[in-house]
Amino acid sequence: MARHFSSSVDFGLNLSKRIHHFKGSAPAPVPEMSRSPEEYLPSAPMCYAVIPDPDIVDNPDIRSYQPYVYGRCDPPALIPLHLHGISMEVECCLDTAFVTVTGSWRVHCVRGSSMCNCQVAIPMSEQGSLLGVEVDDSEKSYHTELVSLKDEKDKQKMAKARDGYYLKSQIYIIKIPQIRGGSIFSVKIKWSQKLLFHDGEFCLTVPFCFPSYVNPVGSKISKKEKIFLKLNSGTGNEVLCKATSHPLKGLTRQAGKLSLSYEAEVSTWSNTDFSFSYKVSSSELFGGVLLQSPFLRDFDEREIFCLYLYPGNYQDRKVFKKDMVFVVDISASMKGSPLQNVKNALLASLFKFNQQDTFNIIAFNGEAYLFSPSMVTATKEAISKASKWVETTFIANGGTNIMLPLTQAMTLLRKSSHSVPLIFLVTDGAVDDGREICEFVKSYVTNGQSVRTPRICTFGIGLYCNHYFLQMLAEIGRGHYDAAYDLDTIDSRMQRLFSTASSVTVADITVKSLEGLESTELFPIHIPDLSFGSPLIISGRYNGTFPELVRVTGTLSDRTSFEVDLKVKREKDMHLTNVFSKRHIDLVTARAWLLESKELEEKVTKMSFQNNVPSEYTFMEMILVKKDDVKKAPDNFLLQKAYSSLSIKGLELEIPKLFLGGLSHGFGDLKATAENLPPATKEAKPSEGLLGKAASTCCGKVANTCCCMCLLQTCSLVNDSCTIVCTQICAALACFELIKCCIELCDCDCLQ
Repeated sequence: MARHFSSSVDFGLNLSKRIHHFKGSAPAPVPEMSRSPEEYLPSAPMCYAVIPDPDIVDNPDIRSYQPYVYGRCDPPALIPLHLHGISMEVECCLDTAFVTVTGSWRVHCVRGSSMCNCQVAIPMSEQGSLLGVEVDDSEKSYHTELVSLKDEKDKQKMAKARDGYYLKSQIYIIKIPQIRGGSIFSVKIKWSQKLLFHDGEFCLTVPFCFPSYVNPVGSKISKKEKIFLKLNSGTGNEVLCKATSHPLKGLTRQAGKLSLSYEAEVSTWSNTDFSFSYKVSSSELFGGVLLQSPFLRDFDEREIFCLYLYPGNYQDRKVFKKDMVFVVDISASMKGSPLQNVKNALLASLFKFNQQDTFNIIAFNGEAYLFSPSMVTATKEAISKASKWVETTFIANGGTNIMLPLTQAMTLLRKSSHSVPLIFLVTDGAVDDGREICEFVKSYVTNGQSVRTPRICTFGIGLYCNHYFLQMLAEIGRGHYDAAYDLDTIDSRMQRLFSTASSVTVADITVKSLEGLESTELFPIHIPDLSFGSPLIISGRYNGTFPELVRVTGTLSDRTSFEVDLKVKREKDMHLTNVFSKRHIDLVTARAWLLESKELEEKVTKMSFQNNVPSEYTFMEMILVKKDDVKKAPDNFLLQKAYSSLSIKGLELEIPKLFLGGLSHGFGDLKATAENLPPATKEAKPSEGLLGKAASTCCGKVANTCCCMCLLQTCSLVNDSCTIVCTQICAALACFELIKCCIELCDCDCLQ
């Protein structure tokens, strides 16, 4: 998909060279770039004109007199539109960022008498979730709304929807129909994404790198960039800015809060992503509790709470010894790039072990293959031996059986007592015994009394595995979950998950103060360990009176007890329901899948509507709103009739709703797993064919088979009567075109 998109943009840029510009105002030539499948993928919110017919490509202000191009583009060419203004607002709350980008684009490549479809590309960073889109031009506007999936017909309709789709896991494409050439339309995009946490710092990155060919032509066109950043860490500690990509200026600064802005008149749009990193000032482990009452129309009337723990300075505290078992899927569907990336990440993780740590590796398909019958100390010799074993054993073949290797991994770790035992499960498939696996792990965790039960981290690859099963398994196992929907991100995301899971500083965390509350709902249910790779954030709902201090206990790496009292405060400047809506929806969806509960499915639907976040039981659609016609029609009856018949503004046209697909993950594909389909083949591909190849039209055939001299000789043989008739028809068509042009350009004043 990405390769086809890039090729379409490449052809669109070549096609746009036909556009005539004023003398001295021609755009800068597109720099030569090394050819790659992702050469022209959007690195910022962008809009493209979809060009199936090259004939409409021209300057909407001045016709270019260049020869027409006959035929059609199959698939259509994509011409990046000129950007006329861009602003971005970012609100960071705890570990979540809410991004709003508003831009205006001009359809500079299509003449004013024609219309074309446009595509809006939305690149979202870490775990982005689309929250809404608004499109507005002079004639109509669109906005997104969530709709409930009522039956199987709705699900099938959504499965076939192509008005919105993921080009890649973090680039979403939306179709906008029939925008007039030469017009300027605005697009407002909202999404949420996660803040990365590394070495005690929160890091935010928003795609904001615009290519040179979106700069509008003309020195008199104003280009303004605006960025506004609002930060609420939720703590009372000072926020320290570490790095920023754009020259932000401070507006306000309070304890735990910060607001910055950037506004400039630029000669070219931003050529770098917007990035910002900050640190909450503290060298020691610290935390707090935030409380908030539900808003007026909240369907859940219980109070909201959030408990957070930040790990503090990495150098000041030791981590637990690791006993880790890697459980890796080597079924036939993992063949090629998926398995190679997993191998790279696994071997890189092995070299991060300390000599007192132990490890083992289980490769599985329909069967299980153990590197060693017992845990192995992580010496250089053992790691070298394991690397050779991985190279010879990791050969993609067979089916997918997760229960067998998971049971063996549990057995290997049953004697761990002075460490944090960890199972690292990697798979790209779905299994039909997922619920039985979850129940088995739940019973194992419940029965383990004398030793610490294994933590389970899960990593899903592609679109065929059941990601909610993996989330549920990680929640039960007090571990972490992550996924890679693009094969080229497997290595980096796996290593990041390993770093988070293997740097535990406080284990066996309990919050006893919550036991006295009524109707308490906890997310997650089983509290994970505190790691240097990620802050610990627990949220939920409750009834009753919350205590003024919350006591949190745990165990440190030296086997001493950990205990801290967290202060409780009311939060007024942060909407906690918005911050936790996405994670709550995902966790409740996983529970609904595990319990096969219709009641929980209905709850997910309510949560989705309330917070405007797509879920597995809702879908998003674009709603058309036609604007009132402000142009007054002529009073004369005949002229009114002519006006209504000649108007091409499309006010009478019924434009269907646009269904945005791909915003949910689904519950896996057992059939695809059984057939061992590669994880990346589920994305639809456009029709094959050479871009720019003229289709078989009559005019194209005539133009290709008849030279100019032959055409002149043919015209000379036509008799006078035929010539007169053709001339009269052309004159009549020209008159109608002149009337239409007069109505459009003069705003009908000449007819009043």
